Amino acid sequence: MASEITYAEVKFKNASPAAVVEVPPETKKHEPRPQKYPQWLPWLISLLLLLVCVALVIALLVAPFSRKGDQPTALQQAFTEWRCISAEPQGKERGWTCCPKGWKNFQKSCYYISDDMMSWAESVQNCTGMGSHLVVINSKAEQVFLSKGLPATSKGPNFYIGLRAEKVGEWHWVDQTPFNVSAAFWRKGEPSNTVDEKCVVIHRPEAPPNNWNDARCENHHRVCEAAAVTV
Repeated sequence: MASEITYAEVKFKNASPAAVVEVPPETKKHEPRPQKYPQWLPWLISLLLLLVCVALVIALLVAPFSRKGDQPTALQQAFTEWRCISAEPQGKERGWTCCPKGWKNFQKSCYYISDDMMSWAESVQNCTGMGSHLVVINSKAEQVFLSKGLPATSKGPNFYIGLRAEKVGEWHWVDQTPFNVSAAFWRKGEPSNTVDEKCVVIHRPEAPPNNWNDARCENHHRVCEAAAVTV
């Protein structure tokens, strides 16, 4: 039995009497244009951007303790923990004066006061190893500040400063600052100027400012000094 075929009439509104099939125009084959830049240029740009990023990271890491044109000091390299106080205004800017944690700050210097005792030579080496030197006292204000800040200790009353005589009576500061007689703070009757007492200490029990003794270069406490870091 043959199957029945069903037909339906479909009318399209506004249909044209005859269907027209539009054939798209033949696609033109575009010949590849020559590159206007060398193939290695994107790699060069990427490398430059990477270097810029690295430079920015380094700048952010060293910025807190660096100034224009300065290299990190030995003191900055020796310590990671710092204590900063607001510095005096300079022009329109306001900065901070920083010292290693545990050091005392006075004006533009940082001071380390030891609780152990060493000979003169060992004291010089110890201060140098921390990026500093035995203290060089330049004014009465500095002398009073240091004297009042020295702790009472049962180990000994004397604290080395950076003054020493190569020859009896010829005093020299460790940083080559000229010795100024008018800024010397000897105790009454001092210095003894004897061949066995060529190193100078602050004798803590004596009231400031005049409390320097020349003493034997044996074991004493010490005061180290370094320039403060300004940020």
